[in-house]
Amino acid sequence: MNASQRSVRLSELVAALTGKVAIRAGEDSGEVVVHGIAYDSRQVGEGTLFVALPGSQRDGHSYIHTAVQRGAAAVVGQQPAPDLPVPYVQTTDSRQALAELSAAFYGFPARHLTVIGVTGTDGKTTTSTLIYATLRAAGLRAGMITTVDARIGDQSLDTGFHVTTPEAPDVQNYLHQMAYGLPEPLTHVVIESTSHGLAQKRVAACDFDIGVVTNITHEHLDFHGDYQAYREAKATLFKYLAVTPAKRHSPPRLAVLNRDDGSYAYLAELTAGLSSAVPQVSYGVHPQAQVRAEGVRATEKGLSFTVVTEEETFQVISPLLGAYNVSNLLAAVACSLIGLGLPLEAIQQGISDVQGISGRMERLDLGQPFIAIVDFAHTPNALRQALLAVRAVTPGRLIAVFGSAGLRDRQKRRMMAEVSIQLADVSIFTAEDPRTESLDQILAEMAVGAQAAGGSQGENYHLVPDRREAIRVAVRMAQPGDLVLVSGKGHEQSMCFGEVEYPWDDRIATRAALAELLGAPGPQMPYLPESW
Repeated sequence: MNASQRSVRLSELVAALTGKVAIRAGEDSGEVVVHGIAYDSRQVGEGTLFVALPGSQRDGHSYIHTAVQRGAAAVVGQQPAPDLPVPYVQTTDSRQALAELSAAFYGFPARHLTVIGVTGTDGKTTTSTLIYATLRAAGLRAGMITTVDARIGDQSLDTGFHVTTPEAPDVQNYLHQMAYGLPEPLTHVVIESTSHGLAQKRVAACDFDIGVVTNITHEHLDFHGDYQAYREAKATLFKYLAVTPAKRHSPPRLAVLNRDDGSYAYLAELTAGLSSAVPQVSYGVHPQAQVRAEGVRATEKGLSFTVVTEEETFQVISPLLGAYNVSNLLAAVACSLIGLGLPLEAIQQGISDVQGISGRMERLDLGQPFIAIVDFAHTPNALRQALLAVRAVTPGRLIAVFGSAGLRDRQKRRMMAEVSIQLADVSIFTAEDPRTESLDQILAEMAVGAQAAGGSQGENYHLVPDRREAIRVAVRMAQPGDLVLVSGKGHEQSMCFGEVEYPWDDRIATRAALAELLGAPGPQMPYLPESW
C-alpha cells in the first residue's frame, strides 16, 4: 500500500474515533473520500481531511475556511460547527481525533507490529537506539522513530529540527511504511516518546505493547506547569499499555521502570492500578531491582558491568562513555531480555555494536592536545551526569560551554549554571535557541545561578553571547590534558533567533574552532546573527 495513493471514506475514519462525535454533514457525507490528513492549512490539498487543533498562540479553528478554500474534503474540530460547504465532524478532543484518524487512514499499522515506547527526561534516544540494536542483532526486522531520525528498513529519515516526537500523521505514516511499505514488513518498532508528544497525543493510537521509562527529572515545566503535570504526561505511556487492543501475533505487555529514579514508586503504583493488569519489571543498581548492575567500571573506553537477574548473571560491555549510561543500558537489557525474550548473546552483541549516539558524548579529534566532546545535555540532571562522566576521565581542567533556551523552563537556567560551577573548572555561558527572548537577560539569569554557587565572573565563569566565539574561547583556553565539553545542542541542526531557524551544528562549529586553533584544514564556522 503506497501511503501517497491512499483513499479512505470519511465514514470509515470517523468510525475510529473514541470520543463523542457530532457530524454536521451535507448529503452523503459518509461517502466523501479522503486522500490525506493535515493539521496545517498550508498542507491542505484537494481531498484532504483538515483537523483543527486548539492552540494558545495559533488556533487551527481560525484556519478552517482557508483549508476549505484550498480543497479540504471535510473538517474535524472541537468547536461548534461553522457554516461550511463540506462535512464538519465535531469531537471533544481534536488532538486525540488527529491520532485516531491518522491511524485509521494508514490502516492501523501498529496493530501489525510489536511497539516499544521509551519515555523519560534524559536518555530516551540512547535507550531507544540500544533496544533497536538488540532487536537487529537478534535477526528481527525492526524500525525506530526518535527525535533524531526514523529508521525504516535501510532508510534513515530526518524527523525535524528540534527534539520532539513527530506529529501523529507523520508517526502513523512511518508505521505504515514499516508494516506495509517494504517487501518484508517489519515486526518491531521502538518509538521515542517525549513529554510533549505524550501530552499532545501525538503517539495516541500507537498501540504500545512495552513501555520503558529512563528517568523523570526537572524539564519542560514551562509547558507542563509543574513537576506533577510533567510526571503525569510521562505516565501516559503506561496508561496506553492498558488500552492496547489484542494483536494477532500476541506480543508481550510490560512496563519497564527505573528502580533508582524518584518516579519509581509513582509509576509502579499507577501501573499496578490500571484497569487492565500490566506486568512490570524494575532495573537499576538498587538492591531490589529485578535487573541489577553490579561491579560497574567506567573508563575512557566505555563501560562494563555484571547484570544480575533472578534467572541469570552475565557481563555487559559497551563503548558508550559515562556512568550514567549504565541506567540506559539496563533499561535496554530489561526490555530486551524480560520483555521481548531475546537471546542473551544478541543482547550483548547489540549493546556492543552501538559505538555512540549522534551528538551524545561525541568525541572530536583533529589532533589537538586536549579532549573535545559535543553532548546533548540540556537539563540540570543531564548536565550534572555529563560533567561527572567527563570529569572521571579528565586529568586536567574541565571547560564547559552551554546555554539555556528561550521561551522554555526558566528555572533550569539558574540550576544548570549552579551545576556547572560545582563540577567544571571553567563555565562559558552562551546562546542556545534564545528565540524571542533577550539573550542578555537569559545569560544574566544564568549568572545569578553561578554567583549563588560561588562563581566569579572572569575567573571560573564567562558570558560569551555568540556561541561561535564561546566555542573558540574554550578551545583557545584549553591546555594539554584539559577537556572541552560543548553541550546543549548535540545532534540538532539549527538554532533559533527570533522566529528564524539558522542552520547550526555544534559538531561542525567545534571542528571549525579546532581547525582554526591548529591552522589545519576544517569546516567553515557556521553563520549566526551577530547580535540578538
